[in-house]
Amino acid sequence: MLGGSLLLFIICFLGIVSFPVEAALKKYQFDVQVKNVSRLCHAKPIVTVNGMFPGPTIYAREGDRVVINVTNHAQYNISIHWHGLKQNRNGWADGPAYITQCPIKTGHSYSYDFNVTGQRGTLWWHAHILWLRATVYGALVIMPKEETPFPFPQPYAETNVVLGEWWNSDVEVLVNQANKLGLPPQMSDAHTINGKPGPLFPCSEKHTFAMEVDFGKTYLLRIVNAALNDELFFAIAGHNMTVVEVDAVYTKPFTTQAILIAPGQTTNVLVKADQSPSRYFMATRAFMDAPIPVDNKTATAILQYKGIPNSVLPVLPQLPAPNDTGFALNYNKRLKSLNSPQYPANVPLKVDRHLLYTIGLGQNLCSTCQNGTQLTASLNNITFVMPRIGLLQAHYHNIKGVFRTDFPDRPPVPFNYTGAPLTANLGTSLATRLSKVAFNSTIELVLQDTNLLTVESHPFHLHGYNFFVVGTGIGNFDAAKDPATFNLVDPPERNTVGVPTGGWSAIRFRADNPGVWFMHCHLELHTMWGLKMAFVVENGESPEESILPPPKDLPPC
Repeated sequence: MLGGSLLLFIICFLGIVSFPVEAALKKYQFDVQVKNVSRLCHAKPIVTVNGMFPGPTIYAREGDRVVINVTNHAQYNISIHWHGLKQNRNGWADGPAYITQCPIKTGHSYSYDFNVTGQRGTLWWHAHILWLRATVYGALVIMPKEETPFPFPQPYAETNVVLGEWWNSDVEVLVNQANKLGLPPQMSDAHTINGKPGPLFPCSEKHTFAMEVDFGKTYLLRIVNAALNDELFFAIAGHNMTVVEVDAVYTKPFTTQAILIAPGQTTNVLVKADQSPSRYFMATRAFMDAPIPVDNKTATAILQYKGIPNSVLPVLPQLPAPNDTGFALNYNKRLKSLNSPQYPANVPLKVDRHLLYTIGLGQNLCSTCQNGTQLTASLNNITFVMPRIGLLQAHYHNIKGVFRTDFPDRPPVPFNYTGAPLTANLGTSLATRLSKVAFNSTIELVLQDTNLLTVESHPFHLHGYNFFVVGTGIGNFDAAKDPATFNLVDPPERNTVGVPTGGWSAIRFRADNPGVWFMHCHLELHTMWGLKMAFVVENGESPEESILPPPKDLPPC
């Protein structure tokens, strides 16, 4: 493993550099296939892409056209989402099953064909059906345009650091059993770094990711949180990190000993190999500041200076305490867009529509479940029901009866959202309701956590867009006072925002991408329970402001 990432980076980079300046076509073949993999002394069949776990990294350059042909050899239906790619007018390539497409059935193929426009940095891809993203995921690296440097010191080399979760049992079996009981499935058995839990776990000496560094050189780490249900801290013993990008948007650089990264998010950091040459652990562990059980085990990888023998025992970093709310709030406060002339932060200053969505857990009656009830989740007290055909098809072809467009702009009944825990009247309404949005209108959405059953931190992902996180706070959002505290100059621009435990986050975006765009909690458990909805963004007036026609090989329903 040592030095492999550096060599791969050089090969890929040289390979890309040799293309002419006009946009290149990058083609990939993804064979979705089952493979036996062993971790933590347990072997099991897992769904993979091309037999790799994690899957292959997609490399492209800003401006490229990318075509990824996905052939499904596994027993499950599959669809793949290119997380954070804006897919302008091209929702057909976005990937969430039953939102923008029906899944690819066993024995069938579908080509995801998209342009990478106006984006550069680290994104990722993952399965977007059932819990298959437990093993079906990988990095997506977009290099800047030719001869466009990074807006930070050029690193000597770069490495992907993809954080994940591992279950010893078959995840789909666990989930099905839990759903029958109306309860959450058991938590993961380990966290992983590039698919490997590291030597603190049994049978894992050989399952440890290592990167070799030269003293005095600077390295770019492209960090992805591909875990299903855990926000994660990440740190490197003895070394500071300089954050330079989140969710493929450049930030004002700042130095930190640890980062916090929610499921769905990416973070690029610079690390200088300036400590006494030795072996140092990179480590990741969950952040959870609510009374909810979580996989609290630490995954490790090794940063190894060249020439140091493997017999040297690595040092562990000091990670923040698992419930360190102060670190989490302070870290997120330090994130700011670069907002330079070349990379401006075009924050919408005038808002056409104000939305307030409450995030709630709940309980609905379930005669077959263990306690006669089933845990559920909702936005504005609506538990989203997945349709049987793709919402984008239904919208494009004007098929009636698939969804309604009356998702409420605010909760049906205002209450003290973050007061004492609420344990009565926990029923939700079940429906496939979407919010219709005028083309090019500006939206401000406040996501408000509630204490229905319990408060909890929720990472929310919006497909088809980046947005600006203009404000965040603890307690109930106050529409009269809180907007005065908004950062409208250089707020972080993201595709996934962490809503703090017992608090709120406010985001703004311009609805300039027509289509049907999913918005959901990126904790897989909550998505499954219905913590999701979608926006129908109408077409503009011209063909250039309208949804592209569907591709011929779009999977049938």
